[in-house]
Amino acid sequence: MIKYLKHLLVGFCLLIITMARADEGMWLPQLLAQLNEKQMKSMGMKISASDIYNINKGSLKDAIVSFGGFCTGEVISSKGLVLTNHHCGFDAIQNHSTLDNNYIRDGFWARNNGEEIPNKGLFVTFIVRIDDVSKKVLSGVNGSMSESERQSTIDKNIAALRKETKQENYQDNFVRAFFEGNQYFLFVTETYRDIRLVGAPPSSVGNFGKDSDNWMWPRHTGDFSMFRIYAGKDNKPAEYSADNIPYTPKKSLSISLDGVAENDFTMVFGFPGRTMQYLHSSAVDQTVRVNDPIKIAIRDKALAVIDAYMRKDETIKIQYASKYAGISNSWKKWQGEVLGLTKTDAVGKKKAYEATFQKRVNANPEWKNKYGSLLADIQSAYDELEPLGRSRDVFNEVFSKIELFTIIGQLNTLASAQGKNNYDATLKRVKERLEDLYKEYNAEVDEKLFAVLMQMFYEDQKRGMTPETLADIVKKGDNDFLKIAKQVYDNTDLDNGEKTLAELNKDTKDLLEKYRKDKATELYAALVTNYSDNVSKKLNEVQSRINQLQRTYMQAQMDVFKEKTFYPDANSTLRVTYGNVKGYNPRDAVKYDYYTYLDGIMEKYKPGDYEFDVPEKIRTLYKNKDFGQYGKNGKMPVCFIAMNHTTGGNSGSPALDAYGNLVGLNFDRAWEGTMSDINYDPSICRNIMVDIRYVLFIVDKYAGAGHLVKEMKLVHPKRK
Repeated sequence: MIKYLKHLLVGFCLLIITMARADEGMWLPQLLAQLNEKQMKSMGMKISASDIYNINKGSLKDAIVSFGGFCTGEVISSKGLVLTNHHCGFDAIQNHSTLDNNYIRDGFWARNNGEEIPNKGLFVTFIVRIDDVSKKVLSGVNGSMSESERQSTIDKNIAALRKETKQENYQDNFVRAFFEGNQYFLFVTETYRDIRLVGAPPSSVGNFGKDSDNWMWPRHTGDFSMFRIYAGKDNKPAEYSADNIPYTPKKSLSISLDGVAENDFTMVFGFPGRTMQYLHSSAVDQTVRVNDPIKIAIRDKALAVIDAYMRKDETIKIQYASKYAGISNSWKKWQGEVLGLTKTDAVGKKKAYEATFQKRVNANPEWKNKYGSLLADIQSAYDELEPLGRSRDVFNEVFSKIELFTIIGQLNTLASAQGKNNYDATLKRVKERLEDLYKEYNAEVDEKLFAVLMQMFYEDQKRGMTPETLADIVKKGDNDFLKIAKQVYDNTDLDNGEKTLAELNKDTKDLLEKYRKDKATELYAALVTNYSDNVSKKLNEVQSRINQLQRTYMQAQMDVFKEKTFYPDANSTLRVTYGNVKGYNPRDAVKYDYYTYLDGIMEKYKPGDYEFDVPEKIRTLYKNKDFGQYGKNGKMPVCFIAMNHTTGGNSGSPALDAYGNLVGLNFDRAWEGTMSDINYDPSICRNIMVDIRYVLFIVDKYAGAGHLVKEMKLVHPKRK
């Protein structure tokens, strides 16, 4: 049964924020006391909202970090030990891996603080406090403004607000829009930049099942890694130094050894990236029919190329492992998204919702005057967007996969800075980025990607959308893209990392002069210019109009559907979602349980297999039933699912029990429900978590890193 609250007036906008049902919603933690606490407790929660978010004392939010700006992590000891996903720490693990010390294949465990490895560029961010600043940000904004005038006013207000915000000198702040720009919150933060790798299981544990099991349930992946936050001797943020000490947190999570049972209350606390729950039906339709399919098709080709090289060359496997995982992740997610949106008739439900909206609007003179043509205007804008959106997706997917274009893009940035005051700083950034790129670059792989993807790009473009430069190259190459790619790569030095970096470290004038005359640069420039002239400018105009219409539509929905549940879409800010542990029925005659065990790993085991190999020691531990204090009834729990509403960015988020203890680590969603970013459906939407007891089993019994477990506070809440 859905429960509702009365509407709240926020700033000058009437924002309807009502109680969400247990299985849906991403809630701002500072609003839990007034909006959610009563319901959460009725579902079994034993702590208070102030235990979750409090600015006057340590609370659960003080144990939650944004990990690198792309994942979530949590502090699990008084010595700054941080737990996150294996895939969140993968870049760091990969960067430290060599053929001799292959931490991806073999894992890594620091036996003491001295063995913990620094990670250049990695950081974690804590949220100190969250303030509603809607009134200040929207001061001076009115309906007669153009979008640019509106945004200019908002930007000025935000700049002034950030400058006047009271905070410590080591803290920072940012302002983020909610409800499509109808509400704004300010976040005061603390960021620590000395983050060291402590432990990671081998990929046969941390990425068990790899691509086959990604986004799937049942799941048997020990998707975790461990890092440690280091601070200055005053416990404040500090750049890396050998003199830094482990960070002492305001709050660290206690860890439950009791596990979960079906229907148990669970809460996921983290930084979800982006959801789009309030879209028009035409946007959802284009996602299903146009945007997702073309992106899937391009990534099909890219993954096939990379996979073939990774399977035959161990060095390439190390170089491209992270890139492959990144490409594959969204590729498979989009397939599940299309499946789920189709299965749940998301477009049809949106259209029915819009019909009711229009009927209510037409029956109310004030609303009819204000919103009468809104849906038609949105539909018209999306009709105009469709071909442009397809071209955008093709361009972005192709260009982001061909690293020669990335190299040229970096050199373009450097060339643009010539003669300017920021040239030295730009040169330093470009050097660092290219050093990182070339470290994981293989020209042969990139050439094959160029051949395969540029053929797709060329064939997808409508008449008049292909620049003459590309058309001439294709004609001269007899439409043979392997031949065309060879010509491009044979006639450039930019695919030679050693040579390019050496020239960057000398006088860059000669390099930039040479790069400007490079045929690959000429092609890049032609493609970018063509995209800018024929797609980007028009697309930005239409998208700006859609953004304005969507903001109005968001407000209109809250005006018209006063009985409906509204919560803000995810936008990479700290959120709480809560629900129950529960299995599901994805299709006819199929029922999934809520738990998996080590038994399932052994059932999937294939000796020497890329995806399903199992380390010998785990096989021995399983055979001997040597699970220590982490097993239950002679079995070793591995993963479980619940109805928590999560998305990208929630990777690494803690799954907490009714007492706020850590019971699991969120790392994925079930494939049938990946459309939850757009259309949450409680029948099939499930988040996937690795059981914390399996994490500890791997750390202690497999890796022999029991000293890390000794740092943690282990509890048995169900024995109370």
